[in-house]
Amino acid sequence: MEVLHTHCAGLDVHKETVVVCARRVIATEVVREVRTFKTTTGDLLSLSEWLAALGVTQVVMEATGVYWKPVWNVLSDGDFALLLANAAHVKNVPGRKTDVNDATWLADLLAHGLVRASFVPDNQTQEQRGLLRTRKQLARERTSHVQRLQKTLEEANIKLDSVISDILGASGRAMLAALIAGETDPVRLAGLAGKRIKASPTQLNEAPCKGG
Repeated sequence: MEVLHTHCAGLDVHKETVVVCARRVIATEVVREVRTFKTTTGDLLSLSEWLAALGVTQVVMEATGVYWKPVWNVLSDGDFALLLANAAHVKNVPGRKTDVNDATWLADLLAHGLVRASFVPDNQTQEQRGLLRTRKQLARERTSHVQRLQKTLEEANIKLDSVISDILGASGRAMLAALIAGETDPVRLAGLAGKRIKASPTQLNEAPCKGG
């Protein structure tokens, strides 16, 4: 089979370690060197220097969770063409031998151009995706907290959410704080409602004291 990349490396990335196989064709002989590096920044920099010293130009790593990202970030500062391989795809490529470790297998596949690269967005896009995921998670958590609060009020027969659309708005928080402080007078509680509340004074008077 034709060799497309004579100086390449396969990386099997784990949480705390990276197993690396550097595969080089010297004259007509295939030379493989396998080393293990920690995933600390210092060790990853040493990994980059080691690969550069061997003349490696192509590097492939498996997409396992998020562990590949720090490795990718460090190696992207070097003169390597980086590929991110789908773990399921490379393991299903015919011809794999059970006595060959993952890093060596990846290096061999890459040398023959048999790795299907996964899409890796640029750093700005990755940051934006991370922010969006965080925002979505926070929104879900807020909704969950509101639902628990509504359930607690309902169990106490306090129908606050029936007259106020947002119980965590300014008016809702003021009433909740007063209730927590021990206020039970419905007139005083209703008086905490802001001007934007559409419910009538009667509705407001009834809502916080249904449990009384």
